[in-house]
Amino acid sequence: MTNQSSSNARPRFIGGPGGSRPTGEKAKDRRGTLRRLSDYLKPYHGRLLLVSLLVVLSTILGLVGPALLGRAIDQYVVHHDIDGLLTIALVMAGVYVAQGLFTAIHGIIMTRVGQHFVADIRAALFRHFQALSMDYHDRHRTGDLMSRISNDSETINQILSNGLIQFTTNVLSLGGIMVAMLLLNLPLAIGTLIILPIMLWITRQVTERTRVAFRGMQKNLGVLNAVMEENITGIRAVQAYAQEQAAIAQFQDASHAYRKVGIRADFITAALGPMFTTMMILTVAATALLGGWLALRDVVSVGVLATFVVYIMNFFRPMRGIAMVYNQLQSALAGAERIFAVLDAAPTVTDEPGAQPLRDIRGAVSFDRVSFAYEPGAMVLEDISLDVAPGATIALVGPTGAGKTTIISLLSRFYDVSRGAIRIDGVDIRAVTQNSIREQLGIVLQDTFLFSGTVMENIRYGRLDASDEEVIEAAQLANADDFIHLLPRGYQTQVSEKGHNFSQGQRQLLAIARAILADPRILILDEATSSVDTRTEIHIQEALLRLLEGRTAFVIAHRLSTIRNADQVLVVNDHRIIERGAHDELLAAGGFYHQLYMSQYQRLEELVALNSA
Repeated sequence: MTNQSSSNARPRFIGGPGGSRPTGEKAKDRRGTLRRLSDYLKPYHGRLLLVSLLVVLSTILGLVGPALLGRAIDQYVVHHDIDGLLTIALVMAGVYVAQGLFTAIHGIIMTRVGQHFVADIRAALFRHFQALSMDYHDRHRTGDLMSRISNDSETINQILSNGLIQFTTNVLSLGGIMVAMLLLNLPLAIGTLIILPIMLWITRQVTERTRVAFRGMQKNLGVLNAVMEENITGIRAVQAYAQEQAAIAQFQDASHAYRKVGIRADFITAALGPMFTTMMILTVAATALLGGWLALRDVVSVGVLATFVVYIMNFFRPMRGIAMVYNQLQSALAGAERIFAVLDAAPTVTDEPGAQPLRDIRGAVSFDRVSFAYEPGAMVLEDISLDVAPGATIALVGPTGAGKTTIISLLSRFYDVSRGAIRIDGVDIRAVTQNSIREQLGIVLQDTFLFSGTVMENIRYGRLDASDEEVIEAAQLANADDFIHLLPRGYQTQVSEKGHNFSQGQRQLLAIARAILADPRILILDEATSSVDTRTEIHIQEALLRLLEGRTAFVIAHRLSTIRNADQVLVVNDHRIIERGAHDELLAAGGFYHQLYMSQYQRLEELVALNSA
């Protein structure tokens, strides 16, 4: 039951007691990704320069503090100089206050930069989603695309707002501490830093194991999310078939697998702190022994030794920070690559240079030897030709998968034809803007999509500048006004997710009201009267008759009433139009349409007659 591809829509960070944890996924082209991220950061270069300056200053001040401590011991403590000691204590306090102030300021600036940057990225992604052609959305799951807007962009925000500063500060601190120790006392510095290669090797080993553990954790999290998403979305089917226990068992299995790898990841993360603490204590002890031995030989002073001890204690904090931030950085770059993969995708349906809007049409439509394939070499439509006069109603019938909906999609220019041409009032639709074509179209689908918001707002979606009076008038023409007035808050009633608090017939009437408000010249009805009871169908048919009046209409037909009223019936089968004519003519011809009618529709007429009786 799980949808394995949903793992692609996984969150990039896992929250926990220790904060967000990186996935361990690596970017394939780190240099190219960093270069493109830098381009997006150009508007913030001034603030980033200020942050860089503040980071350098705070790092320098962090190195000055221990040096002042050593000086205080050697020059004032040893000689019992109270005044000098108070003076240097005040200086040290000023240094640490300034360091804290600089750190707070650059943290606030980077948080704002990160939030603005991510807002820019998300806006660019959302705009690009709207521009991408339907074939792109056909190939990608909604959850995965949503993940790129939310989770992948958030990984970049995490690294910009906090991780990047931490990484830079830690690297500068490590370099500064090593330089300071070498300048203070070369023999003691060499003896202390000899352990550095061992620390780096241990850090690398832990980092690799952490990444592997988090990768396994993310894989199992993807499965767990898929199970939750599928069973929550399909809760009606789960309860209808009394499969609650099976769903719970499936969730528990996925949760157990996630918990198992999570324990391993948490164990490694928990061990990281004590490991660095132990290494720090051992190094401090070794430094104290070496420094004490050198002090006895007057090679190093007590103050310098104290400074070294503080530096060593400060040395392991950035080491640990770099280890923790490294995976976060890799994951952020991987998320950025996923974002750029979307932004690099080009729409396959585009407006030609200089394309003009299509305005004031009569509604004449022609298909001139149109062929189309979703994938190369697999034709869905072949050599489709038809001429539709303004105001005519065309019914499309045929078995499932014959290509009826594809004809409608090509007219809407969701896809471009592979061969041939589609014209509206003699104008090739590829020569005009896409928006102007769709402004001339009104679409009523079998599965009506209602947005969150009020009933009024959902009808107004057909024309956003319509007044409340125009919305109510459209609802009255659609036979929707009566049931709307029975709702708890009438037109201000809130619509639940996907309109589940309305019946199928009510959703259809709202869709018809939306189309009436849009006042299109060309109307598309995709089985708009199927899946409703006979009484509701009568209301819908009355509304459709008002909607069809004076408009060119393409109807993917399922029930007989629409077919009988059509000016022409097109029978689509094997990717072609195999028959065309009026309903009675096609029945009399005794061909494929007659067989389709006898096998699918006659029984429906009997049921309708039985219900009427």
